[in-house]
Amino acid sequence: MKVYISGISGTGMGPLALFAANAGIEVVGSDLAKGAIYDELMRAGIRVKIGVQDGEFLKSEIDGLNWFVYTSALPENHPELMAAREAGVKISKRDDFTAYLVDKLGLKMVAVAGTHGKTTTTAMTIWACLKLGLPVSYVVGTTLGFTVSGAYHDGDKYFVYEADEYDRNFLKYHPWLAVIPSVSYDHPDIYPTVSDYEAAFLQFKSQSEMVIENTADGIVGGEVMFLPEDFKLAGGARRIDAAMAANAVMRMLRLEHNDGLVTDDKKMEVTRILNEFPGVGRRFEKLADGLYTDYAHHPEEIVATIEMAREQAKIDDKKGVVVVYEPHQNARQTEVKDGYREAFVGADKIFWLPTYLVREPEGVPILSAEELAGGLVNEEDVCLAWLSRGLAITIREELAAGNLVLLMTAGPADAWMRRLAAGESVDELAH
Repeated sequence: MKVYISGISGTGMGPLALFAANAGIEVVGSDLAKGAIYDELMRAGIRVKIGVQDGEFLKSEIDGLNWFVYTSALPENHPELMAAREAGVKISKRDDFTAYLVDKLGLKMVAVAGTHGKTTTTAMTIWACLKLGLPVSYVVGTTLGFTVSGAYHDGDKYFVYEADEYDRNFLKYHPWLAVIPSVSYDHPDIYPTVSDYEAAFLQFKSQSEMVIENTADGIVGGEVMFLPEDFKLAGGARRIDAAMAANAVMRMLRLEHNDGLVTDDKKMEVTRILNEFPGVGRRFEKLADGLYTDYAHHPEEIVATIEMAREQAKIDDKKGVVVVYEPHQNARQTEVKDGYREAFVGADKIFWLPTYLVREPEGVPILSAEELAGGLVNEEDVCLAWLSRGLAITIREELAAGNLVLLMTAGPADAWMRRLAAGESVDELAH
């Protein structure tokens, strides 16, 4: 089988490409620019065309092509999508292709879904499984410092997968085990109401053989053997993620033991392994001493990430926590702006950037930074800012003063901050 993946080098499609290639499928693809997974694709020998996606590279690969897989970001009139239609190739988004692979390979899917925490919980589950020698393949939507972002090995029994609710992706699956760290309304462009969003998760749970879920009453789902307080990681949210991952791993360990019993020594080993979790890309990722970047862009994520930062600041003997925040998508801001009121109370200073605009519906007024930050209870701690020479100087001054600086963004500010961490001059960072 030969598959073409459009948008192949990003964190959404790149790990899937690696997984498919490991499973013996010929994978080729394209992307406008080199994404986070590009280097991993090159090391795997996957052919990738970077640059203008005008359909010509797809046409050159059309011989023997069975399937065209594309990202939700592609518009209906995208040249590659139109060329695939004209060629009569099977076309789908990643969910159909992923479901096909799981069925073809006979894997038990461990699907991690939820509004917050799914990337870290997925990565923690992968980390523990690899350390324990469990037969797992996996796909996670980020880079991992300890392994590649997507993999399959002959003889694997389980498939650990970050199941995204965006575009209702996760409803294509019927997991052996569903792991849900949190459910809180998001993606108003896909789910018009809270009830629509919650109904999707109810359907996801009904399609799953087993469910482990973090609720207002704690972690539920069968026999729960690990609780957040069993772990010593910084941040309550990260301890919840660790407990969710540990309970998922325990389900696999039980299946690997014919009698279903797992010794106390093995439980202690799982706890130790997860306490040593090294983190993942853009999830409270350390860029330099005192400088962190995180994907948080929803009020609940912001609260949890600032709490984590305050605990880390205390551990590292930092004076305070300075936040640089880049809101993500104006349509989302329209829905969540009231949730910002107390979300930043743990920050000593907040540098508020303009909203990163993407997939914006027509006719929705663009909310200004002043409007979004104006309702905060600690509005006096907010300074409106831009990715500029002045901000670069300020961040370096805050670090020199002994503060922890935390960037929270799902947009281009992450790449800018990495340039700052790498030592680029403030004049270069003005552009």
